[in-house]
Amino acid sequence: MAVVSPPRPEPAVRPKVAIARGAGLLVGLGLIGVAVIVSVAVGAKDLPVGVVWDALFHFDGSYDANLVWDQRIPRTLLGVVVGAALGTAGALMQAVTRNPLADPGLLGIESGASAAVVVAIAVFGVTSLSGYVWFALVGAAVASVVVYLLGSTGRGRANPVRLALAGTVVTAVLTGIISAFTTMNARTTQSMRFWTIGSLINRGYDVLFDVLPFLVVGAVISLLLTRSLNALALGDQVGRALGAHLGRTRLLSVIAIVLLCGGATAAAGPIGFVGLAIPHAVRAVVGPDYRWVVPYSMVSAPLLVLGADVLGRVVLPTGELEAGVVTAVIGAPVFIYLVRRKRLGEL
Repeated sequence: MAVVSPPRPEPAVRPKVAIARGAGLLVGLGLIGVAVIVSVAVGAKDLPVGVVWDALFHFDGSYDANLVWDQRIPRTLLGVVVGAALGTAGALMQAVTRNPLADPGLLGIESGASAAVVVAIAVFGVTSLSGYVWFALVGAAVASVVVYLLGSTGRGRANPVRLALAGTVVTAVLTGIISAFTTMNARTTQSMRFWTIGSLINRGYDVLFDVLPFLVVGAVISLLLTRSLNALALGDQVGRALGAHLGRTRLLSVIAIVLLCGGATAAAGPIGFVGLAIPHAVRAVVGPDYRWVVPYSMVSAPLLVLGADVLGRVVLPTGELEAGVVTAVIGAPVFIYLVRRKRLGEL
């Protein structure tokens, strides 16, 4: 199985380097603030920054103020938390599987969550997010197990390409299930596009507040595991020699991944390639130490999701392009590049 650039056990970080990396996180948070302002200002009706500022701090009940508070802000905040969840989940998946191609979309986890939600709507009549988020969590967990079992069958152990192929097969099957339920049940027809592409369009505060507890718990678990992930990335034998509890680390990581992916997919549908591209970009900046990879992924991924959402609003003459489509256009070349690398195992 390919190894994702294993770091040395508990590498000593020089004070200047630690300060620089901490400052980088602050810069990332500042960039999120800028992205939030742009996301609130740009849309079918562009709003000057001054108008946005007045709407935020001097609400006057005008059309622009209601547009900001009722539509743009919940959509933007959801983009931030969904992006952070997917970026963090991707970093955890690549650490736990030691697979540089691990991603919630590529390994079928997002499709599992989407299919479970469609089944909840079509079969059980569940229409509220607070109800079908549980189906999304179960679907994400089941899909991850199925993909791993398929990728591990036959001779040899699971490797990045086999897991990616298994994820592709599972995703295709689940997409067919979604299409079948949509065809047979009119109640899911309007949800078809949402649950196969992924979008932040028309998502309100209720969606944000319903999934936020799951995402927060998943994020906290992820941050607490960063030290153990460094030992896990070195391999089982070295990790045990360092005193790491590998079974506990894997179990908690899986719980965090299911919470992050299931919650994010329940809120915004399957937005792919975020968890694949962001951790690799982060490692190019801060190295393979997961004490930095995880928080940097958490801060960097919202920039990609918000950027994709804003780009989708302006790229077409009329209408909007879903964020999931834009991230796929960005992420597909990254995936091809990673697969074609001659030294894939050293990522």
